[in-house]
Amino acid sequence: MKIVILDGYTLNPGDLSWDELQRLGDVVIHDRTPVDQVVERAHGAEVIFTNKTPISEEAIDQLPSLKYIGVLATGYNIVNTDAAKARGVIVANVPGYGTSSVVQMTFALLLELCLHVQRHSDTVMEGKWAKSPDWCYWDYPLVELSGKTIGIIGFGRIGQQVGDVATAFGMKIIGNSRHWTDQSHRPNFRWAEIPDLLEQSDVVSIHCPLFPETKGLINKESLGSMKRTAFLLNTSRGPIIVDQDLADALNNDVIAGAGIDVLSAEPPAKDNPLFTAKNCIITPHIAWATKEARGRLMDITVSNLSAFLNGNRVNVVNK
Repeated sequence: MKIVILDGYTLNPGDLSWDELQRLGDVVIHDRTPVDQVVERAHGAEVIFTNKTPISEEAIDQLPSLKYIGVLATGYNIVNTDAAKARGVIVANVPGYGTSSVVQMTFALLLELCLHVQRHSDTVMEGKWAKSPDWCYWDYPLVELSGKTIGIIGFGRIGQQVGDVATAFGMKIIGNSRHWTDQSHRPNFRWAEIPDLLEQSDVVSIHCPLFPETKGLINKESLGSMKRTAFLLNTSRGPIIVDQDLADALNNDVIAGAGIDVLSAEPPAKDNPLFTAKNCIITPHIAWATKEARGRLMDITVSNLSAFLNGNRVNVVNK
């Protein structure tokens, strides 16, 4: 059985092993694949894996041997799942592998916005503390999280763990999700519709999937309803935020700051307006990418395919 990995470098730049996957078939690994080479490289494959390389309806139609598309991620919007279903091709993703790492990054961004650790460290290394007339100083406002409210858009697996950590910091939680589950074990929690969540939160953290209804959810109007002292975090999907609207909101002091790990286009254009926005921290979509999380991603990927080969369908997204 021929297995083609279209863009394996991001998952495994050399610090993991493909051995377990290679035991399941004849594996061809490409570090990266341009969109116009998908059909050529996947020709004759029964199984293909993709991380961010799009798999279009046209590509699926030109791959008659294809039986299984494995997405090396949780989000699967890069695959035309309807076309795959119509052709009888299974599409499977990998949920849950990066939860702990994404939660960790969420609070790394938030704590940097609150305390400006790196910026203060930079001033110390530049000699400012050694020259200070006082025994300490701070160049930026310092914010304590205890008693503040975090609004979590997408209160699923990741959102709930963000809530757990927020509780440890003494924060109150407002949640929003497509399904409002019982959270009575959380005395500091309430459900709310998004307009109320935005108005009442000191921190807004996005953890919802990218669907047509969430694309552009955070825009000029919604940003305008937030507190001027509020922070916005996004470790989910970039297109949920309108980049220009967020840049304008930051530069005009509509909100106080933003910490984002994702942008609307990745890699971004050099003139993305957020690159020059005030109090904006941007990391290059790395919340998922700890070695531990990537190791789990590899393990679940192999498990998904093994199950499929044994006649079972695991983590299928186009049933």
